Amino acid sequence: MGRILAIDYGKKRTGLAVTDPLKIIATGLTTIASHALIPYLKAYIQKEQVEKIIIGMPLDLQGRETDATPLVREMIRILHKHFPAIPIEAVDERLTSRLASRSLVESGIKKQARRNKALIDEVSATILLQGYLQSVS
Repeated sequence: MGRILAIDYGKKRTGLAVTDPLKIIATGLTTIASHALIPYLKAYIQKEQVEKIIIGMPLDLQGRETDATPLVREMIRILHKHFPAIPIEAVDERLTSRLASRSLVESGIKKQARRNKALIDEVSATILLQGYLQSVS
């Protein structure tokens, strides 16, 4: 059984989350510099079996593409090139960053820690993955 890996891709940073092998629970993995994403994923996929990759597709509240959408489309192309055997699915990521910020507030994390954009990216990837799991169950 393989894991599902979620990517919250950004120009500077990328948040990552994964499921357990049974695909029940989404857990934050890390946030890395976007330019280091492919080498990181290659190393991770050598250690862990990844069955599917989902990547957040940035859309505005009306469902239209944003300035970040072409960056994500390019990353999807690069992922297909490097990982041709792994299915890659784009998933609507509207509001994940807001939900991530809100969940950090509700969990009692101090204000200074909540300003850590890397933490928000990782939590966003986790929320994206948990939403995906709920939608396919």
